[in-house]
Amino acid sequence: MWGNQTFITEFILRGFPVGPRVQLLLFAVFSLFYAFTLLGNGTILGLISMDSRLHTPMYFFLSHLAVVDVAYACNTVPRMLVNLLSPTTPISFAGCVTQMLLFLTFAHTECLLLVVMSYDRYVAICHPLRYSAIVSRSLCITLTVTSWACGSLLALVHVVLLLRLPFCGPHEINHFFCELLSVLRLACADTWLNLVVILAAALLVLVGPLCLVLVSYTHIFFAVLRIQSGEGRRKAFSTCSSHLCVVGLFFGSAMVTYMAPKSSHPEEQQKVLFLFYSLFNPMLNPLIYSLRNAEVKGAVRRALCKQNHS
Repeated sequence: MWGNQTFITEFILRGFPVGPRVQLLLFAVFSLFYAFTLLGNGTILGLISMDSRLHTPMYFFLSHLAVVDVAYACNTVPRMLVNLLSPTTPISFAGCVTQMLLFLTFAHTECLLLVVMSYDRYVAICHPLRYSAIVSRSLCITLTVTSWACGSLLALVHVVLLLRLPFCGPHEINHFFCELLSVLRLACADTWLNLVVILAAALLVLVGPLCLVLVSYTHIFFAVLRIQSGEGRRKAFSTCSSHLCVVGLFFGSAMVTYMAPKSSHPEEQQKVLFLFYSLFNPMLNPLIYSLRNAEVKGAVRRALCKQNHS
């Protein structure tokens, strides 16, 4: 059926169709954001590992979220920076598939980790006396390993379904990385099964987890209202506000990208939305947790005091 067609072995990432001066400006801005992402998440990981007061389930999950954020950025941003300087540099088919697999793994894993973190907050606020017994170390490890395993397995399903398709030209991907939907548009075969699986996965790892998060925080909200002291209510809300900000940023951009009608946002706007996954969210997450979390700020002060004394 495709015997007379030439199958491609590499792609060109079109990235952002702007002039050379704007490309240099974007290169400088994105490089700065990338450095802040690595520095911020590296700081969070360092504080959690060094400060024994942060060796709790909440910060155990937060450390894995920071790993996901670093992995997001390292998977997509360096290639994007290369394309800004040299737009015609190709990426091999194998490299493109690998980048796609890693991105989907991190995206699915983050969805599940955010649900796990909301469950942790639910138990901490609604069942504080039983918190240590319920959220044990073994449960934390089990939930984290399950999140990574399920995220990886679902990403592998997408990639396996993609690999069965022939790609025979054109070879230009209208994106700054090998995003699944953008690559599917280049396939010279029917992609209905891929699209059905993408929709099912969106329902499974976006709508389902978001509903679980909303249920958890509904219980948390009513539990906080039953706290008598204003100081107690303030502390309870402060422990959840950071997580709610991260949930809003991640799920908001994800729902618009994968579940809104495609006519409502053209491909150029989709690129901006995906910047939230690969660059803006990973950069903002450590800022949100450090600026709105007294324990993290306390860990920073203790680390600085130790540094001054030494």
